[in-house]
Amino acid sequence: MQEAATLAAPDLGAIKIRQQATWAAGDYSVVGTAIVLMAEALCEAMDVHSGWTLLDVAAGSGNASLAGARRGCRVTSTDYVPALLDRGRERAAAEGLRIEFQEADAENLPFADESFDALISTVGVMFAPDQERAAAEMIRVCKAGGKIGLACWTPRGFVGKNFGLIGKYLPPPAGLKPPALWGTVDRLKELFGESVRMDTVVKDFMFRSASPEAWLETFRTYFGPMNKAFAALDETGRAGLTADLMGLVGALNRAEDGTMVLPCEYLEIVITK
Repeated sequence: MQEAATLAAPDLGAIKIRQQATWAAGDYSVVGTAIVLMAEALCEAMDVHSGWTLLDVAAGSGNASLAGARRGCRVTSTDYVPALLDRGRERAAAEGLRIEFQEADAENLPFADESFDALISTVGVMFAPDQERAAAEMIRVCKAGGKIGLACWTPRGFVGKNFGLIGKYLPPPAGLKPPALWGTVDRLKELFGESVRMDTVVKDFMFRSASPEAWLETFRTYFGPMNKAFAALDETGRAGLTADLMGLVGALNRAEDGTMVLPCEYLEIVITK
């Protein structure tokens, strides 16, 4: 039985390579700039202090890095996609903010134990294929008494359901845990243990667009996972996924004037080590 379980385990290394290519597709910074408020709110929930050393894990184009730097933190911004770090550098330079940018894997952070006063990740580290290792690395490099702030999409929210629809056409590797599990308290307790203090709040982020069709065009062009999904499907598959996504938007859209105003649930987490 143990041998069978080993054989069934997903190849996390191969998955990570594919994920890296996925997040490099399109231009996530176009999507990322729409959710800057999540990072700003998370820094306030963490009550970050000027002068803290702050590590942004799976930073993408730097929303949380910039939010921390605006509050006077000494920020190190990390991601395993160099092009996204370049976007972060451009944004920091435009605002005159001093941030250290470094290519790094969330599952193997190149820092000594207890190096940072705080760590932060907005809808980033949740996509690491080895969830246990990513969480352990965050705990390892956080100082005793330090804080870890996370913002994670929930399974029942709009983005979580988006990934469910994509999986209907392109099933994820067998045995891989869904990223949206990071948006559940039970899974976070499994990942970070009972010895830490954990404060959580369920929130909604409002996606806004000129129309549902404009939203889909933006996401299928710039959001790596959706970009790759549409590229991998044949014409029938693309039509089916489009119809499913538009059906989901139609069910959740609050706007009645042809635009899109759509709540997307996420979990805001502040962990004290």
